[in-house]
Amino acid sequence: MRALMGFLITAFFLTFSLAVSAQLTEELSSAQTLHEVLDENIQFDDLRISTNSQILDRDRNIVSDIYSEENRVYLDYYSIPQEVINMFLAVEDRYFYQHEGFDINGIARALLVNLQAQTIDQGGSTITQQVARNLYLSHEQTYERKISELLYAYQLEREKTKEEILELYINSIYFANGVYGFESASQFYFNKSSEELSLAEIAYIGAIPNSPSRYDPLENPEATAERQEYMLKRMLENNYLTEEEFNEAAAAPIEMNLNTRIDKYPDYVTYVNAELKELISSSEGYSERLASADEETRIVLEEELDEKVKSVLGSGITINTALDPTVQEEVTSIINDRFSGSSIEAAASIIDHHQAEIVAITGGTNYNKFDFHRGYQSFRQPGSALKPLLSYAPYLNENPLEDPASLIDAGTFSYDGYVPRNSGGAVYGVVTLEEALKNSYNTAAVRLLHKIGIDTGFSYLNKFNFSRITAEDRKLPAALGGLSRGVSVNELTQAYTVFSNNGYYTSPRAIRSVESLEGEILYEWNIPGKKVYSEETSAEIRGMMRQVVTNGTGKGAYYNTSGYLGGKTGTTNDYNDLWFVGANSNYTAGVWLGKDQPESIQEQSRNNSHTNLWRDIMRTLE
Repeated sequence: MRALMGFLITAFFLTFSLAVSAQLTEELSSAQTLHEVLDENIQFDDLRISTNSQILDRDRNIVSDIYSEENRVYLDYYSIPQEVINMFLAVEDRYFYQHEGFDINGIARALLVNLQAQTIDQGGSTITQQVARNLYLSHEQTYERKISELLYAYQLEREKTKEEILELYINSIYFANGVYGFESASQFYFNKSSEELSLAEIAYIGAIPNSPSRYDPLENPEATAERQEYMLKRMLENNYLTEEEFNEAAAAPIEMNLNTRIDKYPDYVTYVNAELKELISSSEGYSERLASADEETRIVLEEELDEKVKSVLGSGITINTALDPTVQEEVTSIINDRFSGSSIEAAASIIDHHQAEIVAITGGTNYNKFDFHRGYQSFRQPGSALKPLLSYAPYLNENPLEDPASLIDAGTFSYDGYVPRNSGGAVYGVVTLEEALKNSYNTAAVRLLHKIGIDTGFSYLNKFNFSRITAEDRKLPAALGGLSRGVSVNELTQAYTVFSNNGYYTSPRAIRSVESLEGEILYEWNIPGKKVYSEETSAEIRGMMRQVVTNGTGKGAYYNTSGYLGGKTGTTNDYNDLWFVGANSNYTAGVWLGKDQPESIQEQSRNNSHTNLWRDIMRTLE
């Protein structure tokens, strides 16, 4: 009882003092001193509360809701239905537009009620005080917190308009079941926006915040309904409703339609989250700073970048992507149907090479969101799939008088102790470039790279997005995919788009743009394309890769089409990795098969599992 009395008396006299001070502003300079103290000690630098973000597909349909901290869909003041505003004014703070943050009469009424009940059931808090408590203070029952709440509320009224305070209130209150803000509650409990709600539904949702556990409609619907009637009565008493409107709303049945969180296409969504970090890093200057930072500085910068990404996601952004749901579903289904229950993993990347957009990407068999993603996080030896990029195209580009019919020695090659072998140890003689690529002769590819020089070959390869190619890779074995750290299926597929774009390379992306809550473009990729190979070279490589699928090592990838079809196989030592990367007229696609702990999958190679997988995926794109 002593604690209760102390709390209420302290709150009462403090509010009384503040009111007197405000009224004597013209006569006493001490009021200005109070304002100076408040300005110095209470600052509202960032009033934006965390808000749900969304990932959209190419047709702007939601594919993933992103809850950074709390499930909240933010509404600006002018989008909040007037009935919602009226309801909370009637129930929570009918003198909202008259007071300056606190209501002396309300506190006095609460004091009398609490003294009679010997509890703290009523606190006399205004809407402004509740905003201060919800956003800046704790909910602990102490003298200090209550005093701070009054001071914060007074300062809020000085810095913000009534409309801004109402906006913050309606978006910050808790509606049980992890839901914050009225719009989120509307979507969660009734699966529709707040502007579509009936008056009865508005009052039903509005009943929850007074005591979210007591009035949780999933646990205590009867209690919620009782509180709903109370809400409507208060609206009637304060002339926000007519008798007829009250009776109609009170009698209306309530049928909830719970809306579960949208979270589809985990393979693609996981990649988009990673690309978002990359986009923010590039746009905000982190990429350049990280590239030149020492290890200690790098750790600090990475932490800053993570906080920046978290802040952006919490601001209510819309991430517009190139996702084609039909393609994503087809690719995922084919991989899962083929490899579920086996020890084989598979990943694929599908790119619209005309638009330089990633329309689908998979992370592995039966992939779960944010697991290790084999589409972009797994780096493996590419084998012969690297030959067109590092040996053949650079050779033709450096020697414009040469063409696919030009001859190359595919016989034994030896240089500085390095002696590459062809598959099965076979030895060939002089063949055409087309024949050498079609049948994937290793000695020919190494000899081509040797002819133009390793530095020249890598000067082309470095124009693509290969993130883990290092100086130690600059050796002849790279012609056969012998890289120290490897490439991802997404990186390799991206690079292959150069052949379908007449030698120009524009880095393919999944994200089209990132918009703020207000629709402003915050981030978008702005990386200019670059000329890598000549138009003639690209056409020649396309023609040679067509031969690979018609009567070469990639025959398993062939299917009947009126358009273009071509690609290149890749097999690493001991059959640990199987690749096929190629294109039809509109899409460039790459697939990889293997095991997370590398071991031979020779049987899959004999069965042409990689080329057959690619074929079946590409058929769905025709």
